[in-house]
Amino acid sequence: MLKIGLTGGIGSGKSTVAGIFKVLGIPVFDADANARQLMETDKTLQSGIVALFGDKAYEDGRLNRKLIADIVFNDPFQLEKLNALVHPAAINAGESWAKKQNAIYVIKEAALFFEAGSTEGMDYIIGVYASRHIRINRVMKRDSISREEVMSRMKRQIQEEIKMRLCDFVILNDDQHLVIPQVLQLHEQFIKEAKEMKHG
Repeated sequence: MLKIGLTGGIGSGKSTVAGIFKVLGIPVFDADANARQLMETDKTLQSGIVALFGDKAYEDGRLNRKLIADIVFNDPFQLEKLNALVHPAAINAGESWAKKQNAIYVIKEAALFFEAGSTEGMDYIIGVYASRHIRINRVMKRDSISREEVMSRMKRQIQEEIKMRLCDFVILNDDQHLVIPQVLQLHEQFIKEAKEMKHG
């Protein structure tokens, strides 16, 4: 079974691309959503977060996202320490999930693939690309936040052009190229390669 990573900067549209793969019947693991869930369900992870941010990190058993966001988005060192707790747990969860799938290939979607060091075990990485200007406007509209807030989030990710050079394939989601044909082309390629691997 092929394991394909799917990544892209904030506002690139990687979730849209993931949705197309799902429609094609390919299982997709959303690493970011899973990480958020783990922070509320994994007791070991919860203990580490409380040790890092104090008892106010959780309110009535729920993660105090605003408190933690306010801390880590203004302190790169604290963000690094949080990631050091969360990423290994999320990577393990992704590996366990992949073992349970019976599809010819699977997709793992994550914003911080290279930043988290979670490319190991992936056969290919797909990058979803849109220009900085397009991404800023998309996120401002989607999240109803200011340009400054979007820029602040972007600073925590590898520069988009560098990220795309690290990927094996790049899907252009720049409002000028049709996305579905690009996904279909990769889908056919992965199916062919997975079948060849199976029959060795």
